[in-house]
Amino acid sequence: MNRKARRFSNTVTMTKRCLMISGRNPDTFFSSIMLPVLMMLLFVALFGKLVHVENISYVNYIVPGVILQCIGQCSSSTAIMMNRDMANGMAARFCTLPVGRAVILNGHVLEGLVRCFVTSAIVIFTAALTGFRPSAGPAGWGLVLLLLLGSILAMSCLAVAVGITASSAEGASALFSLAIVLPYLSSGFVPVDSLPGIMKGFAQYQPMTPVIDAMRNALLGRPFHSGTFSAAIFWCALLAVIFYALSVFSLYRRTQK
Repeated sequence: MNRKARRFSNTVTMTKRCLMISGRNPDTFFSSIMLPVLMMLLFVALFGKLVHVENISYVNYIVPGVILQCIGQCSSSTAIMMNRDMANGMAARFCTLPVGRAVILNGHVLEGLVRCFVTSAIVIFTAALTGFRPSAGPAGWGLVLLLLLGSILAMSCLAVAVGITASSAEGASALFSLAIVLPYLSSGFVPVDSLPGIMKGFAQYQPMTPVIDAMRNALLGRPFHSGTFSAAIFWCALLAVIFYALSVFSLYRRTQK
């Protein structure tokens, strides 16, 4: 078996391991399945009949924001899982084997990718039960999948970096909670123009706003806006590369001690 095939096989094995650990953790059931359902039902029940934004129903407006918020919640489990591998010495043991540090990171990232895609599907299904009616065609759904892939990879890479650098599982969860708050400070739940001064300026230029806007446009069948979509993809790619590189560096530094 050549080197690339061996690395691919090891990555698949590491991903299966992470999925098995995740599946046996009760917190995973809550963050990946129950939370998306509760979030969607809660927002629709509280504000569905009171708020109408951009001449569309509130449920049609908030779906992208809820998806990214739930992706953040799911990724916090990835951060905790990575931190536990660091704390119990499992990551250091893997580093003594001929598997490569990148394989360890890739296993956690791909596990988060699978779990977050499941969560996103649950959000969309629950939204459909509460009145969500997307108008996206095949091309629109393709754009949604691409945006989901980019945002999940960025979040998973951030989660792995936080898990490696945090001193405890509780610390990893607390650090990652900052990322979970970001969808609320964006166009996810209310238009950016309705936010007060400082929050409005932050929401306009933070990474999640173009991702949410591009995803909303695709789901609702609106005309393609290349500027918004390009900004969304740029932010996702940039953050994924930065946090993955930080993860590799941090893992190497901590396992060399």
